Amino acid sequence: MFKYRGYAGKYLRADLTRGTTTPFDLEAGRCEKWLGGNGWGAEILFSEVPVATDPLAPANKIIFATGPINGTLMPNSGRLECISKSPLTGIYGDSNAGGFFAPEMKFAGWDMFIIEGRADHPVYLMIEDDRVEIRDARHLWGKDTIETEHLIQAENGDDQIKVACIGPAGENQVRFACIQVTPQRSLGRGGLGAVMGSKNLKAIAVRGHGTVPIAQPERFYDIAVKCHEGIRANAIYPAVSRYGTPGIVSLMNKIGRFPTRNFQSGHYEKADNINAETLREGYFVKDIACYACPIACDKIYRVREGEFAGTTVRSFEYETLGGYGASIDNDDLPSIMKATDRTDRLGMDVISAGRAISFAYELWEKGILTSEDTDGLDLTWGNYHSMLELIEKIARRDGFGATLAEGVRRAAAIIGKGSDYYAMHVKGQEIAAQDGRAQQSMGLAHATSNRGADHLKAFPTIDETGYPDEARRRYGERYLPEIADPHANKHKAFLVKDGEELGAVVDSSGNCKSGGTFVLAQIYWDEMAEAISAATGMEVDAAALKRIGERIYNLQRAYNVLHGISRLDDTLPKRLLTEPSPSMSAKGQVCRLEPMLAEYYELRGWDESGCPSEAKLLELGLEDAASRLKAAGKFASARRE
Repeated sequence: MFKYRGYAGKYLRADLTRGTTTPFDLEAGRCEKWLGGNGWGAEILFSEVPVATDPLAPANKIIFATGPINGTLMPNSGRLECISKSPLTGIYGDSNAGGFFAPEMKFAGWDMFIIEGRADHPVYLMIEDDRVEIRDARHLWGKDTIETEHLIQAENGDDQIKVACIGPAGENQVRFACIQVTPQRSLGRGGLGAVMGSKNLKAIAVRGHGTVPIAQPERFYDIAVKCHEGIRANAIYPAVSRYGTPGIVSLMNKIGRFPTRNFQSGHYEKADNINAETLREGYFVKDIACYACPIACDKIYRVREGEFAGTTVRSFEYETLGGYGASIDNDDLPSIMKATDRTDRLGMDVISAGRAISFAYELWEKGILTSEDTDGLDLTWGNYHSMLELIEKIARRDGFGATLAEGVRRAAAIIGKGSDYYAMHVKGQEIAAQDGRAQQSMGLAHATSNRGADHLKAFPTIDETGYPDEARRRYGERYLPEIADPHANKHKAFLVKDGEELGAVVDSSGNCKSGGTFVLAQIYWDEMAEAISAATGMEVDAAALKRIGERIYNLQRAYNVLHGISRLDDTLPKRLLTEPSPSMSAKGQVCRLEPMLAEYYELRGWDESGCPSEAKLLELGLEDAASRLKAAGKFASARRE
């Protein structure tokens, strides 16, 4: 019996080249040092995937990992973590999705799957409890993600099988291809679907019939119920539950943080036509929820008439309304819904796809692209028919779509003519629908994220609107009023560092950031520590969890430093640093990154180039990382010599 509860106690390695699957007992020390999901993946990537590895080569690995909270009564305990070297950025990559796949892994008795090698023809993994098979998937190749899920369920005679699969975009190794997990939730960022495609792995299907053991059931039950009650009693719970993430369209637009026409501004004049109220009034079908979620922020929407009648979507988010709406000046909701449906079925990251398309639209506006470059497509702002055509062309790598399929950084290098100025990315990953000029901490979070531009790693929300209540509850009076002021720089480094480390722990536990942790701010360090201790019997306090979070984040950074990442890469597009925002309360603001970055490095114990110090790595028990960085001459002392 495994030492700790809350874990299944074993993991699987599948070598697709050899066609073998091997179970391993989970090590207690791996749980104590890394907790789960995100931590395990970072450690395996650092240890087993060398710097010279091409992300699309058989030697790259892709890890699907759960945590000790997955499949339990804790609210929002359905999150799955996936880690690999990113084909989009060429550095550390991970993605996280809700739904039911991760709990099903635990019910089947597995904490983690590590996939390596490359099959000589398309295959899928079928896992039912202890039974593991590598099956032929040639009949599934070319199918979209929904078709793939339904076919796997049908041929196994069980509609409760949970599936993680790729669509044509992953098969064609689009660099921002995603992995869709039951029920149509997305492991969206970093192009991990392309890694599956490169391995000829169409899908992983899981069915479990077990339960998750809990060390202290009564104590854990009380903690979970308290967290559920706290979330439901939260003042913003009704709005979050009713509207989901589309509910923030109006808020972001009001504060100038809703990127419009590829970040030319942060305010969309026609936002009322695509906001949550309009969406719910005209298209709402019903609420749905991920595993153990009291919020039910997910919805089903349907177009009932017009050009796109019959289009039905779920997991329709704020980022979708940004990427396929404001970002290309499109206020036609049915076309945005159609674009979302096609993107999910084809298996692409909505954020990167939307940003690649808006990038192309601005290049058209600036005269850098013409119809000769775009296969005859008219990329005038608002032309949603061309948007829909580009989605298909990107997924198939057809014509101009093949250029955009490389992501905006590589596409700009191909196009030239100064187009790199309009490529809105950090470290090669496209920026989500968050304008850092309107919220300084978000600008810093984009710059420092280990997986490239990202709003969900640090996930700073406390200072979005300038209200101090949650800042006071979490941090006390010492940081007010600056920490609650979205336009102030002071203390934002602390806010981002704390968020990155809490986020690493949440992504390692199997819990959800968007639920009680960051958005409603109900579950913080103490609540996480209590829940993990009661679930596992591994008594940890807030300080111990903070150390785990810091360890994970430093290891990810060390991996990136070995790949050449430095302060030069911890930056933002020039537009956000030099063009004052024209929008709302952010008018006149640029992201003042440098002072925040200097403070951030100091707080982290990194040198001025952004490299973790040897002392910091040793303090965190990262001796191997310290040794490898020292051998590579990455420490400041070696650079001076």
